[in-house]
Amino acid sequence: MEVADLLTPGAIRVCNAVKSKKRLFQDLAEIAAAAHDIDEAIAVDALQERESLGPTGVGHGVALPHARIDGIDSVRGVFVRLDRPLDYGSVDRAPVDLVFALFAPVDAGVEHLKALALISRTLRDPAVCAKLRANEEPDALFGILTETTDTKAA
Repeated sequence: MEVADLLTPGAIRVCNAVKSKKRLFQDLAEIAAAAHDIDEAIAVDALQERESLGPTGVGHGVALPHARIDGIDSVRGVFVRLDRPLDYGSVDRAPVDLVFALFAPVDAGVEHLKALALISRTLRDPAVCAKLRANEEPDALFGILTETTDTKAA
């Protein structure tokens, strides 16, 4: 599995003035609806439900919200770079500015876990995060995310 298997250029945005986690989840769901034909309301509810189990902010300004969605056939991703870091309740208490959301079929099983591991490894690389933070063009962000497919196993 590679990042390009999860993400399309249309599923990447730079978002301005996101002031709450709820607004972020609405933006992520909106992008998922447009890019992957995922029901927006179901996506918001699923992200909020998963987040209620524990924060998906993994530290160093990165969040990996994820949810299982009925009616989709493969794991899909959405990437958002926030212009201003958002207080997210991350494990290290640092605000978040890089968000990669994953939407998986309800019965995805190991594919969901593989996708989470891949994105986690990719965004754990300080050089990748620095490049993402230095760019505002969705095409450039897509290139950065998809060129890092040879990351080491966790």
